[in-house]
Amino acid sequence: MAESKKELKSLLMKVKEETEKAGLKLNIQKTKVMASGPITSWQIEGETVTDFIFLGSKITADGDCSREIKRRLLLGRKVMTNLDNLLKSRDITLLTKVHQVKAMIFPEVMYGCESQTIKKAEQPRITAFELWHWRRLLRSHWTARKSN
Repeated sequence: MAESKKELKSLLMKVKEETEKAGLKLNIQKTKVMASGPITSWQIEGETVTDFIFLGSKITADGDCSREIKRRLLLGRKVMTNLDNLLKSRDITLLTKVHQVKAMIFPEVMYGCESQTIKKAEQPRITAFELWHWRRLLRSHWTARKSN
């Protein structure tokens, strides 16, 4: 994170020096820069981008995480549907199925959530996603009138 052209260039040079110590080469022309405001006057080598994926999470210049949250929820649904045969098996105990959901599905959804800002509009989606998983695991139809 840098607040000025000078600070950004010094950070890039530090990264370049550290990578050279490790025996790696840094190509500054291939380095991409993202800013929350205009940086046209900085004349920095490299491409200016509006979003990028960092450690598996999409970071945008405007800080909106709603698309990333939707993407993660869809990934969780995909994992759940891929495990359908396993979770519908009567040979596996319910406790084992719960452990599988906690170990395989929720980490997929929660990965990278530390950098996300959750708005009020996303909160019901996340709750519905979690309840959908538990209902599916317990074979409770969504139209069944059972309290949570």
